[in-house]
Amino acid sequence: MAPMTAPQDALRGKTCLITGATSGIGRSSALGLASLGAKLVLLCRNPLRAQETRAEIAARTGNTDVEILIADLASLGEVRRAASQFLATGSALHVLLNDAGVVQMKRSETVDGLETTFAVNHLAPFLLTNLLLERIVASAPARIVNLSSDAHKLGGALDFDDLGARQSYSVVAAYGRSKLANLYFTYELARRLAGTGVTVNAAHPGAVRTELGQNNDAPILKFLTGLVRPFFRSPERGAETSIWLCSSPQVAGVTGGYFADCKEHKAHPRAHDRVAARRLWAESAKLVGLAL
Repeated sequence: MAPMTAPQDALRGKTCLITGATSGIGRSSALGLASLGAKLVLLCRNPLRAQETRAEIAARTGNTDVEILIADLASLGEVRRAASQFLATGSALHVLLNDAGVVQMKRSETVDGLETTFAVNHLAPFLLTNLLLERIVASAPARIVNLSSDAHKLGGALDFDDLGARQSYSVVAAYGRSKLANLYFTYELARRLAGTGVTVNAAHPGAVRTELGQNNDAPILKFLTGLVRPFFRSPERGAETSIWLCSSPQVAGVTGGYFADCKEHKAHPRAHDRVAARRLWAESAKLVGLAL
Protein backbone atom coordinates (compact mmCIF):
# COMPACT_ATOMS: atom_id res chain seq x y z
CA MET A 1 0.00 0.00 0.00
CA ALA A 2 1.22 3.47 -0.79
CA PRO A 3 2.01 5.45 2.36
CA MET A 4 -0.57 8.01 3.44
CA THR A 5 0.73 10.94 5.42
CA ALA A 6 -1.22 11.97 8.48
CA PRO A 7 -3.35 15.13 8.51
CA GLN A 8 -1.52 18.16 9.87
CA ASP A 9 -3.35 18.00 13.21
CA ALA A 10 -3.55 14.18 13.38
CA LEU A 11 -2.14 14.05 16.91
CA ARG A 12 -3.86 17.11 18.34
CA GLY A 13 -4.92 16.20 21.88
CA LYS A 14 -2.73 13.08 21.91
CA THR A 15 0.19 12.46 24.26
CA CYS A 16 3.31 10.82 22.83
CA LEU A 17 6.24 9.60 24.93
CA ILE A 18 9.53 9.16 23.06
CA THR A 19 12.84 7.71 24.23
CA GLY A 20 16.12 8.72 22.62
CA ALA A 21 14.67 12.03 21.46
CA THR A 22 17.76 14.22 21.80
CA SER A 23 19.62 13.01 18.71
CA GLY A 24 19.34 11.24 15.38
CA ILE A 25 16.15 9.43 14.46
CA GLY A 26 14.53 10.10 17.83
CA ARG A 27 15.01 13.85 17.55
CA SER A 28 13.63 13.88 14.00
CA SER A 29 10.70 11.75 15.16
CA ALA A 30 9.98 14.19 17.98
CA LEU A 31 9.99 17.11 15.55
CA GLY A 32 7.68 15.24 13.19
CA LEU A 33 5.19 14.28 15.90
CA ALA A 34 5.26 17.81 17.34
CA SER A 35 4.40 19.20 13.92
CA LEU A 36 1.30 16.98 13.95
CA GLY A 37 0.10 18.64 17.14
CA ALA A 38 1.10 16.03 19.71
CA LYS A 39 1.83 16.75 23.34
CA LEU A 40 5.33 15.33 23.74
CA VAL A 41 7.03 13.71 26.69
CA LEU A 42 10.74 13.31 26.00
CA LEU A 43 12.49 10.66 28.07
CA CYS A 44 16.16 11.69 27.89
CA ARG A 45 19.44 10.97 29.63
CA ASN A 46 21.10 14.36 29.23
CA PRO A 47 19.22 17.36 30.75
CA LEU A 48 21.05 19.96 28.66
CA ARG A 49 20.37 18.17 25.38
CA ALA A 50 16.78 17.65 26.45
CA GLN A 51 16.33 21.40 26.93
CA GLU A 52 18.00 22.08 23.57
CA THR A 53 15.65 19.61 21.89
CA ARG A 54 12.60 21.20 23.49
CA ALA A 55 13.75 24.64 22.33
CA GLU A 56 14.31 23.38 18.78
CA ILE A 57 10.86 21.76 18.69
CA ALA A 58 9.24 25.02 19.79
CA ALA A 59 11.24 27.08 17.30
CA ARG A 60 10.66 24.82 14.30
CA THR A 61 7.09 23.64 14.89
CA GLY A 62 5.53 26.24 17.18
CA ASN A 63 4.54 23.42 19.54
CA THR A 64 5.51 24.28 23.11
CA ASP A 65 3.60 21.41 24.75
CA VAL A 66 6.74 19.41 25.52
CA GLU A 67 7.60 17.82 28.86
CA ILE A 68 10.92 16.25 29.85
CA LEU A 69 11.66 13.15 31.90
CA ILE A 70 15.29 12.53 32.79
CA ALA A 71 16.42 8.91 33.02
CA ASP A 72 19.35 6.78 31.96
CA LEU A 73 17.95 3.69 30.25
CA ALA A 74 21.04 1.77 31.34
CA SER A 75 19.57 1.78 34.85
CA LEU A 76 16.42 -0.23 35.58
CA GLY A 77 15.87 1.90 38.67
CA GLU A 78 15.84 5.07 36.60
CA VAL A 79 13.44 3.50 34.10
CA ARG A 80 11.09 2.69 36.98
CA ARG A 81 11.41 6.18 38.41
CA ALA A 82 10.65 7.82 35.06
CA ALA A 83 7.62 5.60 34.54
CA SER A 84 6.36 6.45 38.02
CA GLN A 85 6.83 10.16 37.41
CA PHE A 86 4.83 9.97 34.20
CA LEU A 87 2.04 7.90 35.74
CA ALA A 88 1.81 10.36 38.64
CA THR A 89 0.82 13.11 36.22
CA GLY A 90 -2.41 11.25 35.46
CA SER A 91 -1.93 11.94 31.75
CA ALA A 92 -3.24 9.60 29.10
CA LEU A 93 -0.65 7.98 26.83
CA HIS A 94 -1.70 7.50 23.23
CA VAL A 95 1.68 6.82 21.60
CA LEU A 96 4.84 5.24 23.01
CA LEU A 97 7.84 5.36 20.68
CA ASN A 98 10.77 3.27 21.94
CA ASP A 99 13.60 4.75 19.89
CA ALA A 100 16.69 4.84 22.11
CA GLY A 101 19.55 2.46 21.39
CA VAL A 102 23.30 1.90 21.75
CA VAL A 103 26.13 0.06 20.04
CA GLN A 104 29.05 -1.13 22.18
CA MET A 105 32.29 -2.21 20.54
CA LYS A 106 33.44 -3.91 23.74
CA ARG A 107 31.34 -5.79 26.24
CA SER A 108 30.33 -3.71 29.24
CA GLU A 109 27.78 -3.95 32.01
CA THR A 110 25.20 -1.56 33.40
CA VAL A 111 24.79 -0.63 37.05
CA ASP A 112 22.47 -3.65 37.30
CA GLY A 113 25.17 -6.04 36.08
CA LEU A 114 23.50 -6.56 32.70
CA GLU A 115 25.25 -6.51 29.32
CA THR A 116 24.79 -2.94 28.10
CA THR A 117 23.55 -3.44 24.53
CA PHE A 118 20.91 -5.99 25.57
CA ALA A 119 19.92 -3.91 28.61
CA VAL A 120 19.47 -0.58 26.82
CA ASN A 121 18.13 -1.83 23.49
CA HIS A 122 15.75 -4.49 24.81
CA LEU A 123 15.30 -4.68 28.56
CA ALA A 124 14.77 -0.94 29.07
CA PRO A 125 11.92 -0.63 26.51
CA PHE A 126 10.51 -3.96 27.73
CA LEU A 127 10.34 -2.66 31.29
CA LEU A 128 9.19 0.86 30.40
CA THR A 129 6.42 -0.41 28.15
CA ASN A 130 5.14 -2.87 30.72
CA LEU A 131 5.16 -0.25 33.47
CA LEU A 132 3.13 2.11 31.27
CA LEU A 133 0.93 -0.57 29.71
CA GLU A 134 -2.13 -0.18 31.92
CA ARG A 135 -2.21 3.57 31.17
CA ILE A 136 -1.72 2.94 27.43
CA VAL A 137 -4.59 0.44 27.32
CA ALA A 138 -6.80 2.87 29.25
CA SER A 139 -5.96 5.52 26.63
CA ALA A 140 -6.93 3.36 23.63
CA PRO A 141 -6.95 3.72 20.72
CA ALA A 142 -3.22 3.87 21.26
CA ARG A 143 -0.03 2.80 19.54
CA ILE A 144 3.33 1.36 20.58
CA VAL A 145 6.18 1.61 18.08
CA ASN A 146 9.54 -0.08 18.63
CA LEU A 147 12.60 0.82 16.61
CA SER A 148 14.20 -2.39 15.39
CA SER A 149 16.53 -2.88 12.43
CA ASP A 150 17.44 -5.29 9.66
CA ALA A 151 20.53 -5.86 11.80
CA HIS A 152 18.30 -8.46 13.49
CA LYS A 153 19.25 -10.73 10.58
CA LEU A 154 22.97 -10.59 11.41
CA GLY A 155 23.37 -11.73 15.00
CA GLY A 156 22.05 -15.26 14.80
CA ALA A 157 19.63 -16.82 17.25
CA LEU A 158 19.41 -15.69 20.86
CA ASP A 159 21.52 -17.74 23.24
CA PHE A 160 19.17 -18.14 26.16
CA ASP A 161 21.95 -19.69 28.21
CA ASP A 162 24.07 -16.58 27.73
CA LEU A 163 21.85 -13.56 27.10
CA GLY A 164 24.51 -11.41 28.75
CA ALA A 165 27.18 -12.54 26.25
CA ARG A 166 29.60 -13.52 29.00
CA GLN A 167 30.99 -16.47 27.05
CA SER A 168 31.46 -14.67 23.75
CA TYR A 169 30.93 -11.08 22.64
CA SER A 170 30.99 -9.35 19.28
CA VAL A 171 29.50 -6.00 18.44
CA VAL A 172 27.59 -7.38 15.44
CA ALA A 173 26.10 -10.30 17.36
CA ALA A 174 25.20 -8.19 20.40
CA TYR A 175 23.53 -5.44 18.41
CA GLY A 176 21.84 -7.85 15.99
CA ARG A 177 20.41 -9.97 18.77
CA SER A 178 19.12 -6.90 20.60
CA LYS A 179 17.25 -5.91 17.44
CA LEU A 180 15.91 -9.47 17.13
CA ALA A 181 14.73 -9.14 20.73
CA ASN A 182 12.89 -5.94 19.72
CA LEU A 183 10.96 -7.95 17.13
CA TYR A 184 10.18 -10.80 19.50
CA PHE A 185 8.88 -8.23 21.98
CA THR A 186 6.82 -6.46 19.32
CA TYR A 187 5.17 -9.61 18.02
CA GLU A 188 4.51 -11.10 21.45
CA LEU A 189 3.12 -7.86 22.86
CA ALA A 190 0.86 -7.45 19.82
CA ARG A 191 -0.56 -10.93 20.46
CA ARG A 192 -1.11 -10.17 24.14
CA LEU A 193 -2.86 -6.87 23.40
CA ALA A 194 -5.17 -8.20 20.68
CA GLY A 195 -8.63 -6.68 21.07
CA THR A 196 -7.56 -3.87 23.44
CA GLY A 197 -7.39 -1.11 20.84
CA VAL A 198 -3.61 -0.84 21.27
CA THR A 199 -1.46 -1.62 18.23
CA VAL A 200 2.19 -2.66 18.42
CA ASN A 201 4.53 -2.40 15.44
CA ALA A 202 8.25 -2.24 14.73
CA ALA A 203 10.17 -0.02 12.32
CA HIS A 204 13.39 -0.45 10.35
CA PRO A 205 14.82 3.03 9.71
CA GLY A 206 17.43 2.01 7.15
CA ALA A 207 21.09 2.97 7.36
CA VAL A 208 20.97 6.42 8.93
CA ARG A 209 23.53 9.10 9.78
CA THR A 210 23.20 9.14 13.57
CA GLU A 211 25.50 9.14 16.60
CA LEU A 212 25.03 5.39 17.04
CA GLY A 213 28.47 3.85 17.26
CA GLN A 214 30.03 7.17 18.25
CA ASN A 215 29.26 6.76 21.94
CA ASN A 216 32.28 4.72 22.99
CA ASP A 217 36.05 4.85 22.91
CA ALA A 218 36.68 2.37 20.08
CA PRO A 219 38.66 4.30 17.41
CA ILE A 220 38.09 1.65 14.74
CA LEU A 221 34.30 1.77 15.17
CA LYS A 222 34.29 5.56 15.02
CA PHE A 223 36.50 5.42 11.93
CA LEU A 224 34.35 2.87 10.12
CA THR A 225 31.05 4.56 10.90
CA GLY A 226 32.53 7.92 9.93
CA LEU A 227 33.72 6.45 6.65
CA VAL A 228 30.30 5.22 5.55
CA ARG A 229 28.14 7.99 7.09
CA PRO A 230 28.08 10.10 3.89
CA PHE A 231 26.32 7.25 2.10
CA PHE A 232 23.61 6.87 4.73
CA ARG A 233 20.19 8.49 4.68
CA SER A 234 19.42 11.51 6.85
CA PRO A 235 17.82 11.15 10.30
CA GLU A 236 14.74 12.84 8.83
CA ARG A 237 14.39 10.05 6.26
CA GLY A 238 15.12 7.45 8.91
CA ALA A 239 12.32 8.80 11.11
CA GLU A 240 9.64 8.73 8.41
CA THR A 241 8.43 5.20 9.11
CA SER A 242 8.33 5.73 12.88
CA ILE A 243 6.30 8.92 12.48
CA TRP A 244 3.99 7.18 10.00
CA LEU A 245 3.39 4.26 12.37
CA CYS A 246 2.68 6.67 15.23
CA SER A 247 0.22 8.84 13.33
CA SER A 248 -1.09 7.64 9.99
CA PRO A 249 -4.77 6.63 9.75
CA GLN A 250 -3.62 4.05 7.22
CA VAL A 251 -2.22 1.85 9.99
CA ALA A 252 -4.72 2.72 12.70
CA GLY A 253 -5.79 -0.91 13.14
CA VAL A 254 -2.63 -2.65 12.02
CA THR A 255 -0.68 -4.54 14.67
CA GLY A 256 2.16 -7.02 14.91
CA GLY A 257 3.95 -5.73 11.82
CA TYR A 258 7.49 -4.83 10.78
CA PHE A 259 7.77 -1.82 8.48
CA ALA A 260 10.38 0.02 6.44
CA ASP A 261 9.87 2.98 4.11
CA CYS A 262 6.24 3.12 5.29
CA LYS A 263 5.34 -0.34 4.00
CA GLU A 264 5.33 -3.91 5.28
CA HIS A 265 8.86 -5.29 5.50
CA LYS A 266 10.02 -8.89 5.61
CA ALA A 267 11.71 -9.98 8.82
CA HIS A 268 14.01 -12.97 9.07
CA PRO A 269 12.01 -16.20 9.61
CA ARG A 270 13.77 -16.51 12.97
CA ALA A 271 11.89 -13.44 14.19
CA HIS A 272 8.57 -15.29 13.90
CA ASP A 273 9.52 -18.04 16.36
CA ARG A 274 6.69 -17.79 18.89
CA VAL A 275 8.32 -20.21 21.32
CA ALA A 276 11.46 -18.08 21.41
CA ALA A 277 9.38 -14.91 21.79
CA ARG A 278 7.52 -16.30 24.79
CA ARG A 279 10.74 -17.54 26.33
CA LEU A 280 12.38 -14.15 25.87
CA TRP A 281 9.38 -12.50 27.54
CA ALA A 282 9.72 -14.80 30.55
CA GLU A 283 13.49 -14.35 30.80
CA SER A 284 13.20 -10.57 30.39
CA ALA A 285 10.55 -10.35 33.10
CA LYS A 286 12.88 -12.16 35.51
CA LEU A 287 15.83 -9.93 34.66
CA VAL A 288 13.89 -6.69 35.22
CA GLY A 289 11.86 -7.93 38.18
CA LEU A 290 8.40 -8.02 36.66
CA ALA A 291 5.74 -10.54 37.65
CA LEU A 292 4.83 -12.86 34.79
